[in-house]
Parts: sequence; C-alpha cells; structure tokens
Amino acid sequence: MSSTPAALPWDVQRLPRADDSVFLVTGGNAGIGYFVAEQLSATGATVVLGSRNPAKAEVATASIRAYVPGARVRAVRLNLADLSSLATAVESLEVARLDAVVHNAGVALDAPPRRETGDGHELMFGTNHLGHFALTQRLMPLLSAAPAARVVTMGSFAAKSERLDLDDLQSRTGYRPKRTYGRSKLAQMYFGVELDRRLRAAGSTVASVVVHPGGALDSLTPSRPPLPVRTAGARLSAAPAALLVQGKHAGAWPAVRAVLDPAVCGGQLWGPRVFGLRGEPRREPVWNHLTDSSVAARLWDASCDLTGVDFGTVPG
Repeated sequence: MSSTPAALPWDVQRLPRADDSVFLVTGGNAGIGYFVAEQLSATGATVVLGSRNPAKAEVATASIRAYVPGARVRAVRLNLADLSSLATAVESLEVARLDAVVHNAGVALDAPPRRETGDGHELMFGTNHLGHFALTQRLMPLLSAAPAARVVTMGSFAAKSERLDLDDLQSRTGYRPKRTYGRSKLAQMYFGVELDRRLRAAGSTVASVVVHPGGALDSLTPSRPPLPVRTAGARLSAAPAALLVQGKHAGAWPAVRAVLDPAVCGGQLWGPRVFGLRGEPRREPVWNHLTDSSVAARLWDASCDLTGVDFGTVPG
C-alpha cells in the first residue's frame, strides 16, 4: 500500500529550485519588487527586471549579483505609463516562453495635483492598473507557451477599505491621492481575479494569483548598497513597528510563493500570516468585494476601452 508524502512546509529561507524558468518582475529595480527579484534569482531562474529607468535597473542587477552569486538577472526597459511602448518592451525580452510575471511596479502620489500619463489617463490608475492590464495581453503568447505559467498581481492592504467608482475610474472629480492609489490597487486585484476566471473558462494552462505585502516599511528593510541604505538610527526607531509590520524583503514573500509553490492555485489571494500585515505568506479568503464578478466584468470592459486592448478569447 503506497501513500503520497505530505508536502513540506513552506520555508521562505529555503526556496525550491527553478533553474529552467524565466520570470519577469515589473518594477524590479526598487522596493518590494527588488526583493522579489533577488529571492527569485536565488532559485537559479532567469529573472528579468522591468524598469522605466535603465540606470536604476543597472544598479539593482549589480546588487542582486553581489548577493546571489551566479544570478542570471538582466533588465529590460518597461514604462507602464506609455502603452505604445509595451510591444517593444515585450519583444526585448527575447525569450520563447515566460513562466511567470509579477505585476509589482506602481506609482504612489502623496499630494495633489492630479497628474496624467501621456495617454491621458490618471497617473496611478493608468500605470498601476491599465499598464499591467495591457502588458498582460502582450505577454499572453509567451505565458501560454510555458507549461503552467502564472500571472502574479501585487495588490495592497490599502485596497481593502476602498471601493471602485465605476463612473469615475480616472478620479476626475474629488481627487484624493491616497484614495486614488488605493482604488488603483483595488482595480489591479479585481483584474487578477477576473483574469483567472477567464483563463479557467478558456481552459488555459496559465493561472492568475493575487497577493499583497501587508505592511512593509523601508525602515525595517535590510540595506542593499548602493541602493538606499537604512541607518542604524532609522532601524532602531522603527523597531517597535516590527510588532505589527515588516520590511520590504518580507513583503516580497507572498509574491515569491505565488510564483514558486505548486500548491498555489489560480484565483487565490495570498498575504502575510499575522493579521494580513506581517509574517510568512499564507492563503487568505478573497476579500468580499473582490468576489463581485459584475464589478470585475465592468472594470474589464472599461479597461479594454481605455487601453484599446482586446483580449478576445483568452488563449489556452
């Protein structure tokens, strides 16, 4: 009589090998995206940083190589605020398949005035949501060419208390930066859930997973010179906050698990274990408002109209 061995507990310090895989991390040159890229590089995978700033991307790739000997990491120029540039960015990947993309890049404005992309979209909604929406459509042939690719969308705890205004997705009235940011991240998360619903209906081998980093502070993040360095004073002053939140290296853990863990399935939401704010990654219930398929469908249609992108029938 045979039995199947139980899956080993997930260990953020001992990641599985992924030597033949290719991963793209948008915004991989800084913050949480940098640590997603660094941790994925340690698995032996080829990791591509998508960055709108080549100089910053070069610094990040050098840092990853310093901390991960033998890392196979490189960068491509990617500007999610310029929809017309995405086709060139995807071509510059120069790969036959893509095993995962982590939609991490984002813009967060702290104060007015309201700003727009070159395409005329509100900057945070246009970059964080519409840019990734259009990029996914461009990447779908490469994702479909992999055996079981994943689209991992980085949401935010800030989106949990927000609701979309489907009549004002561009925040043209009553613009408030923090609210607009939260709604842009909520739109991303709706997209991640709706994308998986459509992938399943099409019988696709690609899965879409939504994650969030909880509370991730710069002051609790390990230094990576020559990237911004945390002073001893800043780390000391932030120590009490570590009871509730964490550094950006730990904020990367849910996305890394969503890319690598075969137990993770499409349509799921993953975040930190402790109150959704800190700790090792775990699956959590999809937030109630994210389960509203009618809102997701209306957002999808509006996103197609705003970007000029037509997913059509999602390829299998």
